[in-house]
Amino acid sequence: MTAMAFDYSEPQSIAEGIALAGRFGPAASFIAGGTDLVIQMRRKSRQPSHVISLQALDELKQIERDGDIVTLGALLTHKQLEDYFAAEPAMLGLIESARVIGGHQVRNAGTIGGNICNASPAADLLPQLLTLGAEVELAGPAGRRWLKLSDFLLGPGRTARAQDELLTRVRFAMPGKGGATAFIKAGRRRAMEISLISVAVRIAGAGASDCGQVAIAIGAAAPVAFRASEAEALLHGQPRDAALLKRAGEVAAAQATPLSDVRASADYRRRLIAALVPRAVMACLERLAP
Repeated sequence: MTAMAFDYSEPQSIAEGIALAGRFGPAASFIAGGTDLVIQMRRKSRQPSHVISLQALDELKQIERDGDIVTLGALLTHKQLEDYFAAEPAMLGLIESARVIGGHQVRNAGTIGGNICNASPAADLLPQLLTLGAEVELAGPAGRRWLKLSDFLLGPGRTARAQDELLTRVRFAMPGKGGATAFIKAGRRRAMEISLISVAVRIAGAGASDCGQVAIAIGAAAPVAFRASEAEALLHGQPRDAALLKRAGEVAAAQATPLSDVRASADYRRRLIAALVPRAVMACLERLAP
């Protein structure tokens, strides 16, 4: 295998990192955990001539909490995400999505910012973050700005991040009283496998017998992970009825635009959505505190 040749910088501040990205332009790439970029470089799908490491930027490894609002630094690893929310039953869905990203080595190195910026339609974190209404912060030469995650994701491998901007933080509101989350991934294996389909659900404000406010997001079924808005509206405030849940799965499947490939046909992926949406919603309802 031909050795990869590139220059390497390790900025000591966010401002320095942004300046380096502006100086070297499209030839430069940021690197965090490297679990995506290194593979892409080996496959020659990306060949930056300058790699800018973010590992010295401790500011991007912090967690802030203000009531139910959580702000996560982009350099937090998937394992750190699991550990932080381990004592939060309402966040079990996010833990479930982090646990199926690669193996232990990947989860200890890969970062949440990298998973988001890679913008894979099958990225495991994205559906659950979408159900939580997550926003991302971008820092660039003109300052900092917040974007809804749904507006940040533009297509496979495409985001609203400018070349000289750095994704710095992710924030969202945790489910409050009467709230829970759940995540289900369909693949040939539980982990170290690209999702055939993934389904994330967040419930808020549910009563003793109603569904409350339901957010449903689907991964690996469109150019970007997306909210199944029509299925959400169908369930909003409705009784916990099995037939209604089944109908919501069918509606979510109809909203999807999956591709056929060597791993599964588009029809099979739609069938998975129809089956997994009711299962994920029910799992979420069963997790609600009595």
